[in-house]
Amino acid sequence: MKEETETTTRPEDWGTSSRDQEERVFLEGPKSRTFEIHHVFNVAMEILKGLRKFHFIGPCVTVFGSARFLSDHEYYRLGYEVGRELALKGFAVMTGGGPGIMEAANKAAKDLGVCSLGCNITLPTEQKPNPYLDIWMEFKYFMVRKFMLAKYSYGFVALPGGFGTLDELFGILTLIQTKKIKNFPVVLVGKEYWEPLRVLIEERFVGAKTIHPEDTKTIYFTDSPRDAALFIQAIATDRFELRIRPHKFFGERRL
Repeated sequence: MKEETETTTRPEDWGTSSRDQEERVFLEGPKSRTFEIHHVFNVAMEILKGLRKFHFIGPCVTVFGSARFLSDHEYYRLGYEVGRELALKGFAVMTGGGPGIMEAANKAAKDLGVCSLGCNITLPTEQKPNPYLDIWMEFKYFMVRKFMLAKYSYGFVALPGGFGTLDELFGILTLIQTKKIKNFPVVLVGKEYWEPLRVLIEERFVGAKTIHPEDTKTIYFTDSPRDAALFIQAIATDRFELRIRPHKFFGERRL
């Protein structure tokens, strides 16, 4: 049996280390003016690169979910079916670009010949973009990556996941609640897994009046990948009118 080393990839280790310490240092409080300006410039450049990379992808749905499920897990298979149904409805599929459920959704899109996108993050030493991406970018800063995952999507699907999935999900829900983005459907697939969260949102939060009942109307809980795709399609269809033409002078092309 192969001896396990520090570089062996294990699902339980995903996200526990980082090969890039710059963001950690950046977030550790005030530094010198030179240091702060340098990082502001780096953030701005990462945003610009992302804008150029994904500008012409067309109607897209972002799928959130854990990186820790292997291909023989039921949630990996569920992620594949979600990606497949979205692709059949004509949506490009965007994920965080990593393994697990992200890989499953990207694989489904790739198998159907639909644009498969990834916003990868420099986290564990072992992490690589999954092999089913047509277009991807690796981000150093979480805030830029989360911005890109939100900016180009017409809807959002959350499958079973942990802290990262919840962070991304509640970031989107906050943008919707505060009207920073409007009419964007959010689907949580896997009713049994998400039931405690549904109770927290619909009963505890609404009951305590920390959110308004209207805030729950764009959230849909289901076990059906097909119903998830149909729910997103029904709400997002009227947003497809926007078309931005690429300009040859800037080396741009439609994807």
